[in-house]
Amino acid sequence: METTLGLEIIEVVEQAAIASAMWTGKGDKNAADQAAVEAMRERMNKIPMLGRIVIGEGERDEAPMLYIGEEVGMYRSGGEKTGAAGTYPEIDIAVDPCEGTNLCAYAQPGSMAVLAISEKGGLFNAPDFYMKKLAAPPAAKGKVDITKSATENLKILSECLEKPIDELTVVVMKRDRHNELIKEIRAAGARVALITDGDVSAALCCAFEGTNIHALMGIGAAPEGVLSAAAHRCLGGHFQGQLVYDPAIVMTKEWADKTKEDNLARLKEMNITDPDRVYGTEELASGNSMMFAASGITTGALMKGVQFFKGGAKTNSLIISSQTKTVRSVDTVHLYEQPKIVSL
Repeated sequence: METTLGLEIIEVVEQAAIASAMWTGKGDKNAADQAAVEAMRERMNKIPMLGRIVIGEGERDEAPMLYIGEEVGMYRSGGEKTGAAGTYPEIDIAVDPCEGTNLCAYAQPGSMAVLAISEKGGLFNAPDFYMKKLAAPPAAKGKVDITKSATENLKILSECLEKPIDELTVVVMKRDRHNELIKEIRAAGARVALITDGDVSAALCCAFEGTNIHALMGIGAAPEGVLSAAAHRCLGGHFQGQLVYDPAIVMTKEWADKTKEDNLARLKEMNITDPDRVYGTEELASGNSMMFAASGITTGALMKGVQFFKGGAKTNSLIISSQTKTVRSVDTVHLYEQPKIVSL
């Protein structure tokens, strides 16, 4: 899969990052997201594959592009090519064209264009719900546990990383629902790094040494949990997720008119019979072949943001493969007209 699609996948996230970066700092998160969606979809439809979006911008009636279930690629229905099944790759795709839309809109660090791919059936089709998450470095894989308290997990993490708790940094999204979690982490002696958006980036940082991020804890969007799990599957890191269906726990305006019973009924309709199940990395990202790609929109801990120059742009991306067990950092210069000079 990497041999066939690797370079193509990098170009998909690069084009989405460039399109979204045009809106950096302009205060319009919807425009930034829409630009990334359109660029990503256009580039994917030029790839000789049949792809199906399993994590996208929402349900078909709510999202005009990259909706869950949409076919993409040259072999899609109505696409440029036709062929017998098996003559082209069939893949599942999880996307977040502009992860951290507010970060892009207000020119803050860490926004990126993200996708993960696997063979058909290799990615969990997560409902548009919330998810309790726990991400940690490879050294703690299978040792920390989302069912344990933050205090217990910090003690385990301290032992695994051979670091005192007061040197550990935990990323938590700045939400009212996390007030008690933040107090507990600080009471245990660890540091809390609060973010407003972009927990895929935070989860990814946990798997890399030198980022000074040692764990992600708290509740975020479930679809982004699948993207995080795909990255950790490739990197050997720890990721667990548990769906959250109680509006009283989530404490968000989007669920103000929903009830716990409504959400449980919706999960049942989606054939999720155990709503309290804890999903591990291998369940959320179960495919034999997994690739994760991201391109920086604004500069963050792992990637530089898009840099524009007269006649072109420069992108910095990561592509991670479970097949080849590689992490590649890719700098690309995109030329739109004949420049006087090209800087690397």
